[in-house]
Amino acid sequence: MAYIVIWYGKQGIVETTPFDAEKAARNHAKAAFADQQHDNGIVAVEVRKDDGTVVFSQAGGGGGVLDGGG
Repeated sequence: MAYIVIWYGKQGIVETTPFDAEKAARNHAKAAFADQQHDNGIVAVEVRKDDGTVVFSQAGGGGGVLDGGG
């Protein structure tokens, strides 16, 4: 199954990155969130399955992590 990391700015989607594995997608989103906020004005990130199901999301200052399990 494919996964996609979606980076959101104030105006909507800024960037998307595909991954083959959920763990790799989640780790990338978590590790890069603070830098993306600072460098690119990112306000949120999601990891979605190829069917559109959100399996991870993070917004704001990093304290609000929503984790769908997985």
